[in-house]
Amino acid sequence: MKNTALSETHIKAGAKMVPFAGYNMPVQYAGINAEHETVRKAVGVFDVSHMGEFILKGDKALDLIQRVSSNDAAKLYDGKVQYSCLPNKDGGIVDDLLVYRIDDKTYMLVVNASNIEKDWNWISRFNTDGVVMKDISDRTSLLAVQGPKAAEALQSLTDIDLASMEYYTFKKGKFAGIDNVIVSATGYTGAGGFELYFDNEHAGFIWDAIFKAGEPFGIKPIGLGARDTLRLEMGFCLYGNDIDDHTSPLEAGLGWVTKFNKEFTNSAVLQEQKLAGVKQKLVGFEMIDRGIPRHDYEIADADGNIIGKVTSGTQSPSLQKAIGMGYVKNEFAKEGTEIYIKIRDNSIKAKIVKPPFYK
Repeated sequence: MKNTALSETHIKAGAKMVPFAGYNMPVQYAGINAEHETVRKAVGVFDVSHMGEFILKGDKALDLIQRVSSNDAAKLYDGKVQYSCLPNKDGGIVDDLLVYRIDDKTYMLVVNASNIEKDWNWISRFNTDGVVMKDISDRTSLLAVQGPKAAEALQSLTDIDLASMEYYTFKKGKFAGIDNVIVSATGYTGAGGFELYFDNEHAGFIWDAIFKAGEPFGIKPIGLGARDTLRLEMGFCLYGNDIDDHTSPLEAGLGWVTKFNKEFTNSAVLQEQKLAGVKQKLVGFEMIDRGIPRHDYEIADADGNIIGKVTSGTQSPSLQKAIGMGYVKNEFAKEGTEIYIKIRDNSIKAKIVKPPFYK
């Protein structure tokens, strides 16, 4: 079990620690609902240092990214971030990721913790033009400071004008007196905020500085439990739940990051799928009757026929109702369609809704 540079800090703060993607991670501190509310209404800090970071550098770095990723990275400019995915050769997804353009020959890829080795090996297979690849995951810490008060809470620590940063852009500069910190206007909560990348050696110092600066704004540490409920309220996919090696990006509603103006891994097959239409779709749903949907619960129609499977589900702290996502046959994917979630021996009524659940 790996630790982040801040694992001891979380333990001392009373966090409940759990194994996650091979790391010892805080799942909650004060409780998932309270932490969820903190991020929606004020500002919270997640240690997400378990995520992976790769640097790709060289004249052919963009070419390599274009070959392995579904989105069009040619549209990036210095300081711009793009959400994308790595399609495999079987119609599924190796991983979803963020692509950061540092300059025209230097990019940073941010990948899921559980897929670091898999993604590295996959991208390396296509690196036939001598692109310099560096895996900096083990020496990089990543904090997500999320919530409507994030910019105010952090502004005293940097000269970067945080409030004016556009969504999915980043700047590199001095933060809490530390040089070369990447400050990125990204996150996984739908509550706004920033993600900060820096060397492990500065983790304790930056953590303490953030909490001191954020104290007047009610800043709190937040665990992975609330991270999951927050992302689900926004309808954001979680790799391993909602997307995986067997789910097509088109089935998962990721057509918007699947661009056919270039060739990439399996692009011809995915283009055929787009033209023919998918047979199943990832949908959002909310429960009508009482019951909480969970990963792998079956989804049925009114006659009891199995039409799909739940991929994510929870009791939404913001909405005070149970919500979920799952794949259903295409004919049941229309908004407003009634479906039934098989919870133990019961069929519990739900209806298809369009994410985000929380607006």
